Amino acid sequence: MFTGLVEAIGTVVSLIEKGEQAELILDIPFSNELNLGDSVAVNGCCLTVASLDDKVRFDLLAQTLKMTSLGDLHEGEQVNLERALAVGDRLGGHFVQGHVDNTGTITDLSAMGQDYRLEIAIPAAVHTLCIDKGSLCIDGISLTIAELTLNSAIFWITPHTLKSTHLGEASVGQKVNLEADLLAKYVKKLLQSD
Repeated sequence: MFTGLVEAIGTVVSLIEKGEQAELILDIPFSNELNLGDSVAVNGCCLTVASLDDKVRFDLLAQTLKMTSLGDLHEGEQVNLERALAVGDRLGGHFVQGHVDNTGTITDLSAMGQDYRLEIAIPAAVHTLCIDKGSLCIDGISLTIAELTLNSAIFWITPHTLKSTHLGEASVGQKVNLEADLLAKYVKKLLQSD
C-alpha cells in the first residue's frame, strides 16, 4: 500500500529485455535502506526488490510490461519512487496499491502563472472510475482531478510537485501509468454484482 506522495526521484541505469520479461536497474537515493523483497512503487507500479548492490534491480513480468509504461523507460530517464506505507505513517495522498489499471497520454503540460496545467488522455475503463475533485494516481503521484472532460482529466500542478517528481522532465505525448481510486473500483464491482 502506498500514498501517491513521491518520496524521491530515481534514475534508470538500464532496462534489459529477457524474452517477454525484462530486468530494470535503478539508481535509488534510499537504496541503502532497502532489503530484498521490499516493495517500491516505480512510476506508480509496485515492484519487488530482486537484488541490491550499489544499484537496485527489479524483475518485470510480461503482465507488468503489457499494463504499464515501464517497458518504455530508457537509460538516464527519471522515475518517481515511493516505499510502501509503514503502519502509523501519515496518509497525505490517497490509498494507492501500485496496481496500474491502464496507461494514459500527456496531452498538455504548460505553465499557467506559477502553476502548471497537466492534461492526461485516459481510456474509458479508467474514466468511468473518475469524478471531478476525485483522486487519480499518475505515475505514482496522487493528484486531484480539477476537471473531467469526455476523454481526459485535467490537473493543476504546483511548483513543488513539478520539482519533486519526474513531471519536470515530462513531455506531451509521453505515456503515463494510471491507477484509479481504490474505493471507486470496489463500488463499481459491488454495483455490477446486483
